[in-house]
Amino acid sequence: MIPLRLLVFGRTGQVAVELARLAGPGLAVRTLPRTEADLADPAACAAAVAASDADVVINAAAWTAVDRAEAEEDAARVVNAEAPGAIARTCAARGLPFLQLSTDYVFDGSGSGARDENAPVAPLNAYGRTKLASERAVVAAGGPHAVLRTSWVFAGHGTNFVRTMLRAGATRPQLSVVADQIGGPTPAAAIAAALVDIARAFHAGHGVSGVYHFAGAPNASWRDFAEAIFAESGWLPVRPAVAEISGADWPTPAARPCNSRLDCRRIARDYGIARPDWRAALGPVLAELRETGS
Repeated sequence: MIPLRLLVFGRTGQVAVELARLAGPGLAVRTLPRTEADLADPAACAAAVAASDADVVINAAAWTAVDRAEAEEDAARVVNAEAPGAIARTCAARGLPFLQLSTDYVFDGSGSGARDENAPVAPLNAYGRTKLASERAVVAAGGPHAVLRTSWVFAGHGTNFVRTMLRAGATRPQLSVVADQIGGPTPAAAIAAALVDIARAFHAGHGVSGVYHFAGAPNASWRDFAEAIFAESGWLPVRPAVAEISGADWPTPAARPCNSRLDCRRIARDYGIARPDWRAALGPVLAELRETGS
């Protein structure tokens, strides 16, 4: 059997690692580290696609330093928008499907309802602006594509909220965590599986191009998420108390949206992909963290 061949930009990020773990019979995954294809060099990224024998290209790399992007927006734009645009145009010229990750940060976070893919965009920060620019560049390239907006990604590796909470909880008896920002924590493994499902659909000739929302369920606040992490992790000497604060009590250089709820019905309709239950994924992630000591 000839495997589906994926070319993945990124190697050490949360989703890239999970994509690599899915490789096996029927799926070949080649991940590209920064030394082979740096998103700060869009031409080099385009050249990597041009030289590849991949069936589908996935960009799982990005500038994710949200606060730093406020002071370095031009550099973040090259990585988050110009490079994906160059990749998308090269893919379009070759007829290759291109899958791009995006974010709930393209929205302003107002209201309390879940936003669908047609909701007005209005990023609050530089990171959101650069990711929105990437979406528009991918769509404008005109090739087969899927842009996957997701939120609050976590895994047993990489930089994420779960690891941050465990490090803080190991040394502090009480933590203050924001309770008025609501979203869907999303396992990186579920994102990787969704990307592979979409890639297989395109390879089989029935992929549907467009922007899609994919986030974990149920929606929760950061404080809810923290409480679940500490309830599931049994190795901390003392379970820390989690005090409730507002986002205004925790100022950061980049404003964060209060409402990150995403309506994920379109991806269910077009690809049969359901929202993952982040609570079910949390246990295996914590087990991996305990096993690796990270």
